[in-house]
Amino acid sequence: MNQKKIILCPNPSRDRGMETTRRAEAILRELGFRTVVCSPFRDQKEGAFGDYDVRPLPQELRSADLLITFGGDGTILHLAKLVALHKIPVLGINMGGLGFIAELEAGELEALRRLKDWDFVTEERMMLDVSVIREGKQVYTNLGLNDAVIREGPISHVIHLKISSDGRHLADIAGDGVIVATPTGSTAYSLSAGGPVVEPVAQTMVVCPICIHNMRFSSYVLSPEHTLTIELERNGRKPVYLFVDESRAFALRSDDQVLVRRSKYVTKLARLSERSFCEIFAQKMLPGGFNDEK
Repeated sequence: MNQKKIILCPNPSRDRGMETTRRAEAILRELGFRTVVCSPFRDQKEGAFGDYDVRPLPQELRSADLLITFGGDGTILHLAKLVALHKIPVLGINMGGLGFIAELEAGELEALRRLKDWDFVTEERMMLDVSVIREGKQVYTNLGLNDAVIREGPISHVIHLKISSDGRHLADIAGDGVIVATPTGSTAYSLSAGGPVVEPVAQTMVVCPICIHNMRFSSYVLSPEHTLTIELERNGRKPVYLFVDESRAFALRSDDQVLVRRSKYVTKLARLSERSFCEIFAQKMLPGGFNDEK
C-alpha cells in the first residue's frame, strides 16, 4: 500500500462540479495514495467544492509529498510561494487557457498512473525575491515564480523609471512600466510586451519595458547573479504600482526602491510527459499548432 500523501487543489471556477478532481482522485486512490482536498484560495464560497471535506492547505502541506492543481497556470502561480517554502513539488492539470506551467491537460489524467513507483522527474524553476525599501526600511517583500511588474495606475500615463544593476546604471524607461521576469514568466506578460522566450529551466532575468517611448531599448536578458534596483523618477503624484505574480497591487511612492534578485527558493514542478518545452510552445503558440486545430 502506497503511503504517499497527495493534496488535490481544484479551482472551482474551472473544475465545475469537481468532475476532473473526482476522476483524478479515483486513479490515485486505486494506486494506493492517500489524498486530501484543499482550497487553493482563501474565503472560498460555501459549497464550491461540493460534498468534499476541504482541509486547511497550510496544515496539510506539512505532511504532503505532492500537490496537484486543477485550473489554469494562475492557480499554480497563486500557490507557488507556499509550495516553494514547504519544498513540495506541484503538478498542474490544465483547465484554463494556454497552460505553459501545467503538466497535463484535463483529458490526460491516465498519465497520473506514472506516479505509481514515484519515479518521476522534478524540474526546478527559478524564483524572484522582490522587496521595497522606503526611507531605509523594508516595507514590502514577496516571492514570485513569473515576474515582478511595475506599471501605471488605472489612469493611463507615462511613468519614468531608472534601473540599475548592482549599483551601476542599466536603463532609463519612459512608458507604461517594466517587467522583470524569470524564464518561466518569459511566456507570460513579458512575451505579450515583446520580450524574448526563454527556456524555463534556464537561470536568467528578463527586463522588458511595457510600451516604451524610446524604441532603441527593447529588453535585456541578464545573469541571475545581478540585483536589480528600480527607482521612480519625475512621476509626481501619479499612481504607480508593483505586482508580483499578479498579486494584490502595492502602491509605490516617489522615493521607493524596488529590489529584485534571484531567490534561494525554487518551485518544483513534477514532470510526467516527455514533451519538451519547444514542442509545447510550438503546439500552443505557433501557426499550425494546438490553437489552430479545428
